[in-house]
Amino acid sequence: MEDKDKMVKLALNAGVSFGAKLNTKQLLVIAEYMDDDSEIELTTFQQLYIEVPESQKMTIEKKLNDVGLYCYPVGNFVKSLRTCNFCKGAEEEGMPVAIELNKRIAGKSVPFTLRPAYTGCEVGCGEPLINDIGVMKVGKNEYDLYIGGRTKGADAHAGKLFEMELEPEKLYKVIELLLDIYAEYGKKREPFYKFVNRYGFDNLRSKVFEQ
Repeated sequence: MEDKDKMVKLALNAGVSFGAKLNTKQLLVIAEYMDDDSEIELTTFQQLYIEVPESQKMTIEKKLNDVGLYCYPVGNFVKSLRTCNFCKGAEEEGMPVAIELNKRIAGKSVPFTLRPAYTGCEVGCGEPLINDIGVMKVGKNEYDLYIGGRTKGADAHAGKLFEMELEPEKLYKVIELLLDIYAEYGKKREPFYKFVNRYGFDNLRSKVFEQ
């Protein structure tokens, strides 16, 4: 009997741009790899989940990349950056910073699924305060960083301000250090907000800023 090709799940999105949008070409390429009874799962984090044959995964990822779709692993990884719609413009609301941050952290392995979010102004449309890691643009080129937010459950709560008015390079470094610490000291399947509480907010600040 011929072995059936194992199916693996991919998380797709169209990157950081003006809103969560897909174009016709992207939808057609996705449809190439779906049967009539296949389903696409739309997540709350601006991603689509599809299943593809494992033997064709690399070829399919390349074709998806060629039409501007980004592929991420599914599971205990940093999700792609959730963003606002950049309603006042790419430069004014810091789209280049959001793109660079997403490039640096999305897909990193962590103890439990981690959701980062970004917003280009203090209106907060990207909901940074209620996600694991949240970035809010507050000045011409400065960003406040929040950590430990939780969106679900009876204990849902806003994140805590970790550092104010970080310039882009410092912002990237601080977030990358936070993820490294979480990856090293977090327990298996320990959500980030629980890790922050267990490790200690002040201990995290000391560890990050001693670098």
